[in-house]
Amino acid sequence: MSRITACMQALQQEGRKALIPYIVAGDPAPDFTVSMMHQLVRDGSDIIELGVPFSDPMAEGPVIQLAHERALEHHVSLATILAMVKEFRQHNQRTPVVLMGYVNPVMRMGYDNFAKAASDAGVDGLLTVDLPPEETEELNAALKQVEIDSVFLIAPTTTNERIQSIASLATGYLYYVSLKGVTGAGHLDIDSVEEKVAQIKTITDLPVVVGFGIKDNESAVSISRLAEGVVVGSALVNKVVETVAASDNNAVEQSSALIGAMRQAMDAV
Repeated sequence: MSRITACMQALQQEGRKALIPYIVAGDPAPDFTVSMMHQLVRDGSDIIELGVPFSDPMAEGPVIQLAHERALEHHVSLATILAMVKEFRQHNQRTPVVLMGYVNPVMRMGYDNFAKAASDAGVDGLLTVDLPPEETEELNAALKQVEIDSVFLIAPTTTNERIQSIASLATGYLYYVSLKGVTGAGHLDIDSVEEKVAQIKTITDLPVVVGFGIKDNESAVSISRLAEGVVVGSALVNKVVETVAASDNNAVEQSSALIGAMRQAMDAV
C-alpha cells in the first residue's frame, strides 16, 4: 500500500479530510523548501505537493508563474528537488510527497531513471499537468514498477467517458480542477463543484481532492464537505512571497500559519 493510500484511508477512518498544500520547490530560495515542508506538516498538512519549476508553466496563474521563475533563477532542477525530498525523508517517513509539474523535465531525465531516482528519494506520487492520459502508458509503467502513484487532473468540462478512462489509469487520488482557468483565477462556484464531484464519485472509488480557488478558511471548509481533500496553492505561495518580502525572521512559520488556520477550521466541521 502506498503512503498516499494509507494516508487517505487513515483520514477516512478518522472522519477527517486531507489538507494538501502546494509550494514551488526552490521558491523563494532553495534552502526554504525543506524547512517549509516540515512546518506544513506541523501545521496539519496531510500530503505535500511540490511544484517542479518549469519555464512554461501553462496551467499556472501569475502568482505561481512568478514562483517558477524565482526557483529557476536559483537553478532549481528536478535533481535538486529529489535531493530536497531525500533530505525531508531524513526526519519524516510518513507524509506523502507528490511532485506536480510538466512532463519535459521527467522526459529529459528518462522515465525509468526518474522513477528509480524518485523512489530512492522518497517521492510518493507524480502529477504531470501537460501529459494527456492517452500518452502515459510508458511513464505509468515505470512508476508502477517502483510503486509511485500516478495522479491525474479532471476538469469541469471532462465528460463521463473521459473520467472513466482517466480513473482507470490513476492511483492515489484524482485531482479535480474547480475552475475553467489557471491557478489562482476566478471565483469558486461551490454548487458546480458539488455537482461535478458527485458525478466523479459515481464513476470511481478513488478519493477526489479539489484544487484551484481555495483561498481561505471558508472555501477550504466548503470544499472539505464535498471531497476527500483540499489543495491550497496560489494563496499559500502568495503568503510566502508576502512574508519573505516583509523580511520576517519567522517567514516559514508565518507562511504556514494559513495552513494551520485551515486545518483548525476543517477539523471543527
